Amino acid sequence: MSRKLNISLAQLNWLVGDIEGNCDRMLQVVEQQSQNTDIVMFSELALTGYSPEDLLFRHDFEERCVAQLKRLQQASGECAIIVGHPWYEDSEIYNALSFFYQGKLLARYFKQELPNYGVFDEPRYFTAAEDTCVVDFKGYRLGLLICEDIWYDEPIDNVKGAGAELVLTINASPYDLHKEHIRSDLLEEHCQRTGLPIIYLNQVGGQDELVFDGASKVLANKGKQVYQMAEFDEQVATVTFEELKLVTEQPKLPEVSTTAQVYQALVLATRDYINKNGFNGAILGLSGGIDSGLTVAIAVDAIGKEQVQAVMMPFRYTSEMSIHDAKEQAELLGVEFDIVSIEPMFDAFMTELQPMFAGAQADTTEENLQARCRAVILMAMSNKRRRLVLTTSNKSESAVGYSTLYGDMAGGFDVLKDVPKTLVFELAKYRNTISPAIPQRVIDRPPSAELAPGQLDQDSLPPYDVLDAILEGYVEKDLSVTDLIKLGFDKETVRKVVRLVDINEYKRRQAPVGPRITMRNFGKDRRYPITSGFGRKNWS
Repeated sequence: MSRKLNISLAQLNWLVGDIEGNCDRMLQVVEQQSQNTDIVMFSELALTGYSPEDLLFRHDFEERCVAQLKRLQQASGECAIIVGHPWYEDSEIYNALSFFYQGKLLARYFKQELPNYGVFDEPRYFTAAEDTCVVDFKGYRLGLLICEDIWYDEPIDNVKGAGAELVLTINASPYDLHKEHIRSDLLEEHCQRTGLPIIYLNQVGGQDELVFDGASKVLANKGKQVYQMAEFDEQVATVTFEELKLVTEQPKLPEVSTTAQVYQALVLATRDYINKNGFNGAILGLSGGIDSGLTVAIAVDAIGKEQVQAVMMPFRYTSEMSIHDAKEQAELLGVEFDIVSIEPMFDAFMTELQPMFAGAQADTTEENLQARCRAVILMAMSNKRRRLVLTTSNKSESAVGYSTLYGDMAGGFDVLKDVPKTLVFELAKYRNTISPAIPQRVIDRPPSAELAPGQLDQDSLPPYDVLDAILEGYVEKDLSVTDLIKLGFDKETVRKVVRLVDINEYKRRQAPVGPRITMRNFGKDRRYPITSGFGRKNWS
């Protein structure tokens, strides 16, 4: 009689710190799957959610983890449970995996490779282990790995050397523009090189600035056979092995462009940030421009039109076109829409400030005051209705400080924080292929903050295609001014952009959190000192 093994992959959306709630969900899944599967797999640190950060140092956090692990162990009957969790032992903390079966602990594995780059700083919390773990289960020898372990050759080579026939790896691997291709290529290479089938389980959901895309998969037959789960969606899927052959047929999944993936990531991140933090909805300033236009569309797709409020706050420099376009988009999406002039508030401020401004020429002070008046209105409405203020600055603007501190930067979540302006245009066009959401004129017209007569973004900044290319080199690839000039960029333009990036670190540090979708965001990825003389020689 041939060996047969059913494995259920629970690609779920966890809430960090909700240890009891996460455990309840696991037990529900186990109960639902127990008659049809041999193993239910849950992702890396699923019990606590990834990443619990300094919660890991709390004694009461440890106690609650231990209590819920006992529940999971007791619930494991003929259906085994694999779950990721922290484990405390001899004053050390481990990123662990427990394998429960028939009410007993069959194996416990500690992660060997701890990432300490980009958004990851696991060595701050966890101790790296060295032991390989291979488990005998129902006639199969299963090699167990956790996330970063699979990004190196040694851990998978060691489980093969210890006799593993199948590799099971649990993961909390966040999304970025290129991650899924890199992941898939890596797993295929491992599968081809070792000959071992790989079951790769990832989580899904938004957690502060991180977005987890799921995209769990099973590779067999030296990578020629792939079972792929959905992206950006919760799913529990069961795959079947007979001997070492994957016999489960691949469901048909739609082909998704990179732009569509980014859009899905932003929607998921926005939905989870609002809902997991208990807000009643979202509110934002709708200016008639493309950034706020894209943001309101994402918000509607994330939480529904009934929970989104858009406010147009015109001033004497606001064009009738902007007011018309904002109103048209609000009607298009069906969101609550208000028009509140900032003119009386601005005039009141200027009356009070005039004695101190006597003899001074008007400059960006008056422009910034307009943005700060708008922030006061949005924050007041937010307080009154418990709706989260969504800011609308994109990555290009944040990089060079083209935003107002305590003005358009004031809010709780910046949906476009890691989205370059050139990608903003692509996302807006993509969203309109689903259904009409953003008026075409909003996409086509030249961007303007409308804080001064006839003002355009390009009066202060290089064309966005040039700006974004320089920013990608300087921010994401760590290229120097010399490197960028050698690539053909104008010397003065490069120096101007680099100077703006450097001097606005203090501003970015006060910006709200937003979803990470590139390989280096202005968050945990890039930790630069605010006070620094490093770049000054590049400014002139």
